[in-house]
Amino acid sequence: MSEIWHRGIDQASSRTLDFFPDGSCAPTSCAPKWFAAYTSPRHEKRVRQHLEIRQIEHFLPLYRAHRKWSDGSRVTLDLPLFPSYIFVRIQRAQRVGVLEVPGVLAFVDGTGGEPASLPEAEIDALRSGISVRNAQPHPLLKVGQRARIRSGAFAGMTGIVVRMKYSYRIVLTLDSIIQSFAVEVDGEELEILPPHCPGLHAPQLLPHSGLIFV
Repeated sequence: MSEIWHRGIDQASSRTLDFFPDGSCAPTSCAPKWFAAYTSPRHEKRVRQHLEIRQIEHFLPLYRAHRKWSDGSRVTLDLPLFPSYIFVRIQRAQRVGVLEVPGVLAFVDGTGGEPASLPEAEIDALRSGISVRNAQPHPLLKVGQRARIRSGAFAGMTGIVVRMKYSYRIVLTLDSIIQSFAVEVDGEELEILPPHCPGLHAPQLLPHSGLIFV
């Protein structure tokens, strides 16, 4: 009976404690998670290089931009989609190591002043959809015609339609860092939503991620 009682106490402790008295963490708490780190302006790629050297998993979303110099020459540049932000996938104990990287200023905080972790599905959607949908930075929008994407990496997401000359774009906001970008879609991929559809007065949260359209 004593053995069974002690085993029950041990099992209950493993479910309720994230950290043990010696400072080590429980297996579930030690699992790496994605976090957004704030960098010095125009230091995103330099920070990425330091993270690669330190073998810290990271993700820097880039978009392709075309520029014309004063001499008339044209160049194609890969620029950060979210200026001054980079994402890292780390364990709790690795946070200090990231903050020691030159150019990293802080983690993006959530509730209670703790760094806010991002769902894996959110990063996966960004990785798979940015290049396919020709993502571009876009100012935050709060009003406009709402629609839902029917297919692709962003299927099921709702946002504000922006009409382009030959296509449509939908403006997406990453809630954790309050940064927006637009993705290209075809008209037949959009399902127009009623203007007074219940719940559309507020940002629409995806059930599987923290990505929202506003």
